[in-house]
Amino acid sequence: MFFAGTDPVHQTMRRVVEKLEGANIPYAIVGGMAVNAHRYQRTTADVDVLLTPEGFAAFRRLFVETDYESIPERKRRFVDRANRVNIDVLVTGLFPGSGQPGPISYPDPADVNETIDDIRFINLLTLIQLKLAARRYRDFGDAVELIRFNDLDEAFADRLHSTVRGDYIECLEEKRREDEYEARQ
Repeated sequence: MFFAGTDPVHQTMRRVVEKLEGANIPYAIVGGMAVNAHRYQRTTADVDVLLTPEGFAAFRRLFVETDYESIPERKRRFVDRANRVNIDVLVTGLFPGSGQPGPISYPDPADVNETIDDIRFINLLTLIQLKLAARRYRDFGDAVELIRFNDLDEAFADRLHSTVRGDYIECLEEKRREDEYEARQ
């Protein structure tokens, strides 16, 4: 169901996209759904969406309480009332990973989106950069697979923020080690 795009997560993504576009709120889908849009297929249980502070305020005003439930202990996580899938909102200017200030922050979605299958997803460069800046195991794994499925090499590193280039090269080297391992099997 997931890879056919008929599961509750895809349904939630399409619903939130329809609402955001109908309200003219700039957005970009990020996280696992963006990883899928950029050619590496894996499942995910939620929808992550990047909004500006103004877009987030409009989202809350227009849709929370009618379409999405707030989660009191998580001020940027909501539950889709239709099928109970979580939606996490990432806000321009905040920081990936621990949330502590650093050199890479969430950008304006209008500056970093690209349309894939009629949905605005974060572009590949920004997706990889944010994954590396988050410094989480799952995100490094996603970066390795995005390198693999998009046939990226050292030249891509030059386009990344200097603080994540070393991590990118490590992910590229890990991809190559995995390729060598697979070739021996």
